[in-house]
Amino acid sequence: MEGDISRLEQKLSPSDRNLLRKFINNLLKKEKYTQLRKEIEDRRKEVERGEYLTHEEFWEDI
Repeated sequence: MEGDISRLEQKLSPSDRNLLRKFINNLLKKEKYTQLRKEIEDRRKEVERGEYLTHEEFWEDI
C-alpha cells in the first residue's frame, strides 16, 4: 500500500501534493480531537456522578 501511495504522489503536481497533505493533516486532527472530545465527555459524566479527586487526594497520589 505504501508503494501505491508513493506512485500516486509522484503523479500529482506540487500544488496537488500540498493540498493532499493538508487534507490528510485535517483528517488526523479531526480523529485526534474526536478522541479528546470523547474523553472530556466521559470526564464530565464522572464529575456529575461525583467521581473526582479532592485537592488533598490528588497531592497524596503524587
